[in-house]
Amino acid sequence: MPKDFEETGVLDHIWKLSSAEDIFTYLLLPYEQEVVNVSRLHIMKRFGAYLRDADFAGQDEETVFLEARQLLKRAYSDFVESTPLKEKVFKVFRDEEEKLKARFVGIDTLRLSAE
Repeated sequence: MPKDFEETGVLDHIWKLSSAEDIFTYLLLPYEQEVVNVSRLHIMKRFGAYLRDADFAGQDEETVFLEARQLLKRAYSDFVESTPLKEKVFKVFRDEEEKLKARFVGIDTLRLSAE
């Protein structure tokens, strides 16, 4: 386990890293480069959401490290087993889905007009 978090803290150190690969390496988590290349922004956004939802209050840095590692693994797995389009992490995907739903006309709503 990296010891540099003893000086700055795990989360502070993660925020200072400059790439997804650096974060995976820091958290000692193996990854497939192809998955990261295709879904990099989606994985990092999902990881950030998981971190925001986590409660690290009162935890020591080793526990924070292990929890952050687990959250990154979870975010990564979301995109190994699915796709960015299906996961809809970014607003643009959710907005597009809403537009498609608004345009959908169910067959049960169609009526023949009497002439």
